[in-house]
Amino acid sequence: MATFSQSTIEKGSDIIQDFLCSSCEDKKLDKMADFYCESCVKFYCVNCINLHSQLFTKHDTFGREHMKKWPVTKKVEDFLLKCNVHKDENLKMFCDEHSELCCTNCAFLNHRYSLT
Repeated sequence: MATFSQSTIEKGSDIIQDFLCSSCEDKKLDKMADFYCESCVKFYCVNCINLHSQLFTKHDTFGREHMKKWPVTKKVEDFLLKCNVHKDENLKMFCDEHSELCCTNCAFLNHRYSLT
């Protein structure tokens, strides 16, 4: 099975750069993906999607206008679920007073919480 492209989160950046083109990444190029192929489970830039579409006419591809159909990588999901204060803690609770997610440490110290 194909693996998802690296995002800038994996490369140590604070900025989320979306997804990188799988084909370009194989060539050590960092080109932002504009399409996702559900059949290949890969991402493609504008240049690479043209060749892909010629070779695989029956594959379902989704452009940026259909990003809801793009998968979220495990690394991005993990990054989004981590506490900003306690980097090793997952966000597990919701503070009704502040309307924000928090880890158990933050909930205990700073918030009124309910389990999510």
